[in-house]
Amino acid sequence: MDNPQIEIHSNAVQYVDAQGRVLAEVTFPVLDGDIVEINHTFVDTSLRGQGIAGKLLEHVAEELEETGRRAHPTCSYAVSWFEKHPEKAALLA
Repeated sequence: MDNPQIEIHSNAVQYVDAQGRVLAEVTFPVLDGDIVEINHTFVDTSLRGQGIAGKLLEHVAEELEETGRRAHPTCSYAVSWFEKHPEKAALLA
């Protein structure tokens, strides 16, 4: 794979390859004001088991911290990630 990179957007964090294909992503659309819903985590089958989803969630947490937003996770992976990272509980709505 040619230098994939993480792209951070206002409502998504994506792992993108050199051709611009999204290989993994976490989406978090705005629910209300400064509350977002982490509603989808996707990792291409070629990347599963490599910790990519966890890395993306770390970037989501950083984005929320930097922008003063909080999250309501509905995606099962995000719910599990926050359970495993109690230090990030202040980010939960």
